[in-house]
Formats: sequence, C-alpha cells, structure tokens
Amino acid sequence: MTQPNRLSGGQIDRAKPLKFRFDGKAYQGFQGDTLASALLANNVRLMGRSFKYHRPRGPLSAGSEEPNALIELRNGARQEPNTRATTVELFDGLVAKSQNRWPSLAFDAMAINDRFSNFLTAGFYYKTFMWPAALWEKLYEPIIRKAAGLGSLSMQPDPDIYDKGFRHCDLLIIGAGPAGLSAAITAGRSGAEVILADEDFAMGGRLNAETLTINDADANEWVTQSIAELSAMNNVRLMPRTTVIGAFDHGIYGAVERVSDHLHTPDAGKPRQILWRIYATKTLLCAGATERPIAFENNDRPGIMLAGALRSYVNRWASTPAQRIAVFTSNDDGHRTAADLHAKGVKIAAVVDTRPDAPLSDQFEVLRGAQVIDTQGRLGLTFAKVRLADGSERMLECGALGVSGGWNPNVHLTCHQRGRPIWNDDLAAFVPGGTLPPGMSVAGAALGHFSTHRALKSGAAEAQKALGIKGRAPALPTAEDAPVTQTPFWYVEGCARAWLDQQNDVTVKDVKLSHQEGFRSVEHLKRYTTLGMATDQGKTSNMGGLAIMAELAGKAIPEVGTTMFRPPYTPTSIGVLGGRMRGTEFHPTRLTPSHYWAKERGAVFVEVGNWLRAQWFPLEGETHWRESVDREVKATRASVGVCDCTTLGKIDVQGTDAAAFLNKVYCNGFAKLAVGKTRYGLMLREDGIAMDDGTAARLADDHFVVTTTTANAGKVYQHMEFVRQCLCPDMDVQLISTTEAWAQYAVAGPNSRKLLQKIVDTDFDISNDAFPFMACANITVCGGLRARLFRISFSGELAFEIAVPSRYGDALMRKLMKEGQEFDVTPYGTEALGVMRIEKGHAAGNELNGTTTALNLGMGRMVSKAKDSIGSKLSGRPGLNEENALMQVGIKPVDRTHKITAGAHLMAADGAVDAAHDQGYVTSACYSPTLETMIGLAFLKRGSERLGERMRLVSPVTDLTVEVEVVSAHFVDPEGERVRA
Repeated sequence: MTQPNRLSGGQIDRAKPLKFRFDGKAYQGFQGDTLASALLANNVRLMGRSFKYHRPRGPLSAGSEEPNALIELRNGARQEPNTRATTVELFDGLVAKSQNRWPSLAFDAMAINDRFSNFLTAGFYYKTFMWPAALWEKLYEPIIRKAAGLGSLSMQPDPDIYDKGFRHCDLLIIGAGPAGLSAAITAGRSGAEVILADEDFAMGGRLNAETLTINDADANEWVTQSIAELSAMNNVRLMPRTTVIGAFDHGIYGAVERVSDHLHTPDAGKPRQILWRIYATKTLLCAGATERPIAFENNDRPGIMLAGALRSYVNRWASTPAQRIAVFTSNDDGHRTAADLHAKGVKIAAVVDTRPDAPLSDQFEVLRGAQVIDTQGRLGLTFAKVRLADGSERMLECGALGVSGGWNPNVHLTCHQRGRPIWNDDLAAFVPGGTLPPGMSVAGAALGHFSTHRALKSGAAEAQKALGIKGRAPALPTAEDAPVTQTPFWYVEGCARAWLDQQNDVTVKDVKLSHQEGFRSVEHLKRYTTLGMATDQGKTSNMGGLAIMAELAGKAIPEVGTTMFRPPYTPTSIGVLGGRMRGTEFHPTRLTPSHYWAKERGAVFVEVGNWLRAQWFPLEGETHWRESVDREVKATRASVGVCDCTTLGKIDVQGTDAAAFLNKVYCNGFAKLAVGKTRYGLMLREDGIAMDDGTAARLADDHFVVTTTTANAGKVYQHMEFVRQCLCPDMDVQLISTTEAWAQYAVAGPNSRKLLQKIVDTDFDISNDAFPFMACANITVCGGLRARLFRISFSGELAFEIAVPSRYGDALMRKLMKEGQEFDVTPYGTEALGVMRIEKGHAAGNELNGTTTALNLGMGRMVSKAKDSIGSKLSGRPGLNEENALMQVGIKPVDRTHKITAGAHLMAADGAVDAAHDQGYVTSACYSPTLETMIGLAFLKRGSERLGERMRLVSPVTDLTVEVEVVSAHFVDPEGERVRA
C-alpha cells in the first residue's frame, strides 16, 4: 500500500485513503485522485497496449484527450470498456483492468505484431485482403473481426439507470477555467440565467494544475472564492462532471452529466449519467487548449507524456511518474514544467530545448539546440538519447520525459456545424474563426489567449458582449500576463518510427507513405492511415500529421486544411443516449385512467401503441385466457359491460369553419350534421387509400369532437394540422389534441342505459326518444361533474361512451362498477372488444392497413360525389375500382370445430393452391362465443357477390386447410336493432 511516487501538497484529501485494484493487484490512493494519478503514485506507468502493434503504453495526458491509458472499469454487469484512466475519479473499491492484451499486460503475445510492422503499414488491409477473394469470408473477415476493438463487454444487461433532461439558460459557458469562471461571475452578477459546465470534477481548469498567483495569492484561493460566489447565486447553475458533447441546431447543446460515475454503485433510484439538452440563447466556449507532443523515435514508451500533464500530476495530485525526469520542449512552457517539478523535489535530468537561444536556469541543466532522437526501456522509459547542438549524442537517465511542442486551442465545438478554424501564425496553431455555431463566442485559451490575465479579461468581455451588457468592464483580479510565443517543432527528422496517433499506431512514416501513394487530401490521409480516427478524435495527433503532410506537399499548413470534428466531443455511452428507453421503457408507456383499478382486479395488460391496456380480467378458477374473454363477451351482450376506451384519439375542432373543415378531411359529408349528433367518418389519404375511421360529434355550431383509432391518433392529428395550415389557411378553425385530457369509457349492453341513468344527473334525459342512436351532448354526472356523452357502439349492442376529465377517470370507473352491481356489470378488455367488433363487422387496424380503399371496406358509397375532399378524386382511379377488387366479407368454417387464422388465404373450393389462384386473405379472426365457432373478416375478390359461396382457407406456412363459407361481415344483429334499442 506504499506510494513511492507520492509527493507533498496537491489537492487530494490525505485523510480519506481509498483502496482500489488494477489487474488484480491492490493499491491505495486518496480522495481527489484519478485512477491514472493514483497508479503513477504507486509507480505504475504501464497501463495499456496500443491497438495495432500492442506496444506498451502509459498515460500521455492528464485529461479527456488521453489516447493510451484505456482500461476496463468495474466488473460484472457494470463492466465498462475503453475508459480513460486519466478522467476516472478514484473511489473506494474501484476495480480496473487493462485491455487489448493476452495473457497479461506485461507479457502480451500479440506484441508479435510489432515485429512485423514493416508488413502492417498504413493501408495494408486495403492491399492484403483483396486476393484471393475466396478467402475473405473464411479467413480474412474472421481474423479482422477477432482483432477489432479494444475492450470487452460483459454481455449482461446494464443494471444502471440513464436519464435525459432539458435545461434552458441565457448564457451557457463551456469550461470552468479562468476564462469560464470570469465569464460566469460577470454574467451571474448581471442577473442572467447562467449554466457553467465543465467536464472535470473540480472546476478551475488549468489553474488547478499550475503554481500561479491571482491577486498575489495562490490561484486556487481565487478559484474557491469564485465557485463559492457562483454557488450562492440562484440564477447560476454549476455543472461539474459534465461534458458538452455537441453543438446542434437552434442553440441546442448536448451535455452528458456523470452523476454517479465517481461512486462504487449509484444511489438507489439515481441515474448513472444524464444526457441534458440545453437550450441556450448565447454560448461562450472556454474549453481551453491541448498541448501537442513532438514525434521522435520510440516516443511512445510508458513514462513519456505531455509536459503540461506532468505539471498536472505533480501540482494537483502530488503524483509523479518517476523521481528523475527530463523535459523535451520547443517553447517556454517546458521550462515551467521543469521548474515546478524541481520545486517539488523531483530530479531534473535536463531540459532539452530545440531552440538555440532557449533560456538557461540555475536550477537544472538546459541543453540548447538539442533534440531527443530515441529512447530505451522495454515496459517503461529508462533512457533518452539526445543529439546535442554540435551533433554529438548523449544518454539521459530518466524514468519519465515531459514533451511540449506548444498548445492547440480546443476548437472542436466550433466546428460541429461545419465551421472551419483559421490559422494563427503567431501561435502556429488553428484558432476558432469563420462560421461559428449561431450564438456562440469564444474566450480564453480556446481563442488563443494563453496568459491568465488575457483569459480572465476575454471571459468577462465576451460574457458582457453576449448578454448585451453595456458599461465599463468589471474590475479584474491581477494575474500573470507574460507574452506567449510558440516555436513550431513537429517531429525529429531522420526518425523511422516516430508516433503521431498513439492509440492507432500511426507514425510519421505512415503519413509519408500516404503522400507517396497519392492520398494527400486531409480526408484521404485520415482514412488511409487512421490518423485521428481513434477515440480521442486526434486531439493530440492531428496537428502533427497535418504539419508533416504540408511539408511533404511543399505547402503551408492552412493550405493543407483540417478535417471536420463531429459530435460527440468525447466518447459517449450508448446507455446515456438511450436514456430510460430500454426494456419496458423502450418507448413511453401511457397508463389509462382506470389502470390502477384494473391492476387491483388482476387484469392482464397488453401494449397498444404507447398505451398499456387491460387485455382481459381473469376471475378465480379461470385457467385460460379464452375463458375470461368468452365470459366478458357473453356478459356484455347479456347485460352490461364497461371498457376503458380513453386511448382513442380525441381532437377538438373549433371555429366558424369547423364543419367545412371536416367536410374537407372526411370523404363523407359533415357540413349539415346537426348539433347534438355524431357521424361515422372515413378519412382518406391524398392517394385515395383509407387512412383512418372514427366519429365526429357536433357539440355546438363551431365545436366538434373527432375520435380516431388508437394507433393513428398522432398521425391523424398531424394530417389535420397539415390541412389546416397548408391547404386551408384561410379557414377559421383551430385544432387541439385532447386524447389525454378526457377519460372515456364504453358502456355497452342491454342494461347500459339503466346503468348510466344512475350516474347521469337528472337534468339530462338519455331515454331512446330524447337521446337516440348517434346522439351526443355535454352533460353532468354524479352531482355536477362535467362530462360528455355519445351514443355510439363498437360492439353492436345498445352502447354509450361517456367521458370525464382524466383526473376523475379512476373514480368514474369505480362508480360504474359499484352502481352496476345490480346488473352484474362486467369490465371487459381489448380481447373482448376485438371479438365483439369482429362479430359486428367493424374495420380496425388490421383492415386499415395502408393498402385498402373505401371500396375494399364496403364503404364506397361514403365517398361523396357532391363535394370535394382529400383523396376523393384519386379514390376513383381505375386501378382502385377494378371489377375484381377485394371487398370485405365474413367467413366461418363449415365445420364449427375447425380453426380460422389471420393471414390465411382464400382459394376456390377446388383447383390449384398458388399465388396465381389467390382469391383474398383473412385480416382478423377470433372465436365467437355468441356463435360458438371461429369467425373472421377477410378481403375477397368480388366479395359482395359471393356470399354463401364455399371456399378453401389455406395457410402453407402453418399447414392449414379449412373449408369455409363466405357470409356477411355483420355476424351479429345485421339489421342494427340492438344499437337503436
């Protein structure tokens, strides 16, 4: 449990030691550590293997740009592959293991690939696996698939919860470094609604990693004070552990908040991560900058990392990868690293500076005009070979090497809407420019302002500008404002295997090969070499590759251009993208108003669209669903049954032109429908195909209530809105979906009127004379509760549909059951509903399948010739009105014991059974307890002319052959006497 590389100081809590395991071995860290900083403190540099050559790798960085230190976190169902050790917040009991190696990290058999690197150069797979073609499926593809990927999956369902949410703000600030904090304070003091998001668990950005001063005190004190002030503001929301992954249209940003990733297991009921959709009026990007490495021979050994990352480990986490460290730099930033390490007691082997006029130091040796040309060390750095200015060579003993080639502003989010960065000669780097996402501005190091003072100043100024705050800029704290210059130095010439993209094993040689073979466009370079295609999107490798390609092409870097950055900014789990939409919550589930009552009654539920509906209500002793359904049908037809039909689409149509509007969208007439009456309507698509059927009840001259099928509720509403807005914009008509606003119940059966008379207030007469079939009215029930009553029937029985505001739906169901006891009232579900509608011959979703016409449904006469309506003209096309057209009929087996199945086809009584002799097909089938036999609805050629004909029903798939009789689709009460009783 000793930590040989742990230093003094840092921002860790030494009073809270944490135990963790890596590759089965136990270690100890502290609260505030990352997994990478804790491993380095425990003298563990080797953390992974590269993708192609399986070379030993340790962390290159200290942040989300990390390409090397990818590990599998946790175990069992919570196992997570390809997690950056540099961003994993240490917690007690953490379990991690290395990946992409076998049998162990120290001895990886696949490292043999490195021996054959000359044969596995860029593009080798394009050339190698083309011939012979016969070996592709048998040999090449299995090998490639086995080698592909880095981590592994547990193959168990993820037990954690992921969620989604929405947030709104006047100003979204991305990044909580000096620029972001300065901007947030300025905006927060103005009263604006502000969101400050940062991917780190500790806000402060680079200030956490430096030994800078602000207001003549440690910069961390200013950070602490700033966060405390912001936390006290009700108009400011701080979001640490939150990565803004993408800039999308209309000022919308995607952000992933890691709510519980720093815990062993999430708290009960808490999500692991949340995907936020943030709507921002203005956005300020303060994402900082990423240090760029220098490529040289064997520059990928564990222990070689970015110089700024070394400062982070030493200053923030009091952790060092070694006790003797060298620095290779082309700018002053490398010297800052050496000074900070020296102050912490780390031995500086030397600072190797490519500049002949590099500043000297009395604390450590500076080798001017020198270059690191090679390294040694099998599983970790031991020596660095240096070529001095005079051409001689020198070996530096060191366990770590900090490399600094300058800094690149993090422009990624500025490019998510096809914006292109522009080249800055002073910084030798790309900076945001051109077309930014609408409403976005940039400040701080992300804009190339690398000094602390300039970052603070630009953050405050851009916040004022974004919010339109006039007046003098706020007083800024005093901070260092040293000029920052960067001397570009991309790679050491003459090296054979200098690594650019360390995750994908792309070298300088690969870029040169790409140029040699004609792949010189940056997009071709990217795909030919896989440069920048790793999980870090080339954050540490792209600039080096572009610089080398520019040199080879004899062009300036901006002439070569850049590739496009795409969301997400960092790898994002599929779980958080899906949120709660998996398993039973794959799509939203709507519960009917009577759901909990039905659950108490032991109902069996079924998904119907997005609704969960009662399918049947089993009673004690019933062992098969058919027993329950048959009982419900018989009881309803004998006395009274109640069914929750809230799921039917309900659309309020209001306005002086409401009737004319419905006359337009329905093929039958509605203009002259009287107030207090309901009419069945058929809606056609523009091509004349039946879209939906339903009813329209006229409650007033300017008010209709339209019902639709459950499945088509959204589609019909969308269609009607299109007609209103685009086809009939001059009509005075307004639409609103009220499906969820009203609880609606079908009360059907001979005693349905008697039951309703017990709850309908006595002011309303619902007798047959006063309230005949197809009547409708606004009424009150149960002593004044507003309600709607419709006398319509889907069952073929005397029936009503009664609607009350949804919040009273449960109470109404219980009231109906209580008052109906004397009539043996029976609740019935969707199965009984389906049986009764088939017995009555009503079309439903199976018949309205997107291919049928009014003629097919036996409703040809409903298409009015006296008026124009959507689809009416095209419904008259010859192809939809052939003499041999399919028409809806009923079928029943000649032998009552035989079965009928939906999807089976109708054939002539004798002759061939094949597609050429197909006469039609069954759309719906059920057992009819009323007729005591199976029945079905079918589409049959010239069906209306063939009633009484005997045919064969065949299903080759299920080996079914049944003799059936063609009958009217109206099996029960064909004259409609019951509905009018």
